[in-house]
Amino acid sequence: MNTSKRRLLATGLAAVVLAGVAACGSGEGAGTSADGGLTLWTHNAGNPQELAVVEQIVADWNAAHPDKKVTVQAFPQAAYNEAVVAAATAKKLPCILDTDAPAVPNWAYAGYLAPLEIPADLLAKQLPSTVGTYQGKTYSVGYYEAALGLFARRSALTAAGVRIPTLEQPWTAAEFDQALRAIKASKKYPITFDLGTGDTTTEWWTYAYSPFLQSFGGDLIDRNTYKTANGVLNGDKAVAWATWLRNLVEQDYSPQKSSQDAFADFVNGKSAMVWSGIWNAGSLSKVEDGVVLPPPDFGSGAKVGGGSWQWAVSSSCADKATAMEYLRTSLTAKNIAAFAEKQNVIPATEEAAALVPGWQPGGEKRFFLDESKKLATVRPPTPGYPYLTTTFAKATQDIVAGGDPKQILDRAANEIDQDLKSNNYYGF
Repeated sequence: MNTSKRRLLATGLAAVVLAGVAACGSGEGAGTSADGGLTLWTHNAGNPQELAVVEQIVADWNAAHPDKKVTVQAFPQAAYNEAVVAAATAKKLPCILDTDAPAVPNWAYAGYLAPLEIPADLLAKQLPSTVGTYQGKTYSVGYYEAALGLFARRSALTAAGVRIPTLEQPWTAAEFDQALRAIKASKKYPITFDLGTGDTTTEWWTYAYSPFLQSFGGDLIDRNTYKTANGVLNGDKAVAWATWLRNLVEQDYSPQKSSQDAFADFVNGKSAMVWSGIWNAGSLSKVEDGVVLPPPDFGSGAKVGGGSWQWAVSSSCADKATAMEYLRTSLTAKNIAAFAEKQNVIPATEEAAALVPGWQPGGEKRFFLDESKKLATVRPPTPGYPYLTTTFAKATQDIVAGGDPKQILDRAANEIDQDLKSNNYYGF
């Protein structure tokens, strides 16, 4: 899987606890090394471009703070989350660690993370979805964001007689249906709209498809109380979403299971439109008339998922003051820009965007930054998210496979509610 895409998919993926994790981060104090410096963990062992930026930030810090050096330890992403949980259990967490955004509330609730001490004016510069909060406190902050878009062939839309949507005026549900009908009727493309369902990882199904649910007016959980999924995951609007999703397959607009590389199929002319992410934006130039568009507005506004990898300080860190200082001083436009320069990611601040060609207003990459500002919806910030996402993903897969939408959503909502009550996250 593309390394840029993997950064969205950590929650629920960890399958192996790294051998010897209990020894990691040991030293004179929790999260410090033997020489009194701080330890830092990252999931980027398999992503040399991003790891190089992290290591450069650390090298700059170490050069300026020789008495407070930071030591980097990189883990394979597939094992990272469980490595963190194992280290927390063993009271061996590092001082500084990265975390996938939807995991932050669960880790904050579990006591792994300390609230960040970062000035409000510094956080105000960030894209809102790059700041992780839980119950009114900030626990994480990121250097970048990622986003999905509707990649299409302009010629296919022109031939279908539909307008090109914009962030200011996305397609309505009726306009999108018109586009699907006309493109399919042309018989030019084997696939009208590829959803990317060949990716079976849990978090893709939540990250990719729950924004459509939210655009219909449903959600994974009631965000007023975070105590129930009933009424929002299985209400009339959610059932309408599920019926629409299933109809994409039944009407032969979308395959029930895409190939493993849906974007390659788009590039090769197999599909007219594909739902994919910024990690594939660099390949859009391979499509002569390729264009990236916002998702349709199904009644409650167009939506895309928000929240990528961010950085936090462990609650057990023996030197939180230095860890906080490291994070604060790392949030420079230069450092943030470096991530966008090396990879297909959205710079988290306008100051950084101004430093990277293509991200300035009117630039060829600017769409994704503006889209994130306008349309990003973070996945529900609840400690129950790990169960929430696996349950939603399974339900969505069952719907796409032809199951009864109402029955599936009722079952999913009830299972989520049982989990919320059994864990007593919100004082039932």
